[in-house]
Amino acid sequence: MIVQIPDVLTAEQVQFARFRLLAAEWVDGLATAGHQGAQVKRNRQLPEGSPVARELGDIILGALERHPLFISAALPGRVYPPMFNRYESGETFGTHVDNALRLIPGSAERLRTDLSATLFLADPADYDGGELLIEDTYGVHSIKLPAGHLVLYASSSLHRVEPVTRGARLASFFWVQSMVRDEGQRTLLFDLDTCLQRLAQTRADEATRVQLTGCYHNLLRMWSQP
Repeated sequence: MIVQIPDVLTAEQVQFARFRLLAAEWVDGLATAGHQGAQVKRNRQLPEGSPVARELGDIILGALERHPLFISAALPGRVYPPMFNRYESGETFGTHVDNALRLIPGSAERLRTDLSATLFLADPADYDGGELLIEDTYGVHSIKLPAGHLVLYASSSLHRVEPVTRGARLASFFWVQSMVRDEGQRTLLFDLDTCLQRLAQTRADEATRVQLTGCYHNLLRMWSQP
């Protein structure tokens, strides 16, 4: 399941993030690459302990908590602290799969990566290339969204970032451990929740909507994990 989530950040928040990022100190992206990623990763990113990364990460996490589409699609249990990367001058990230487990910075806890997220912080007109290509059973999907928009996809997906040939691609990226581990179950719940919202908007039969809402929560109760 690939879900595009618009307007995670406001225009003002994007402008502030860009101002902070363009003045930040960047390091080689290999600093956090695993064995697989190190073979194909050529970009830069903020250090995980960077004050700028923490500041902007808190803004993003706050926005996600208030975004109903993100909550519906991800059913988040835990969210990895947002990180930030920068691509320019031919930088790229070749085809890879994200690591299944990530160590939470500053702790001994590990997060299971059920979902990967990319939040775009540069407008498509500001750079050439840099498309996020995600492979699934339906083919390869090219994603290049307006600044402030996010794409959410299964961490088990093969994906890559095409070389940036002009300008700079700025983005935040992070992972989600969902309360519903199984992708098929999570997709069914998302489809059901989407239908329930449409029924509410069209003022459909109230008794039917309430019954279906009960089905949604009973399935969530059955499938969710603490």
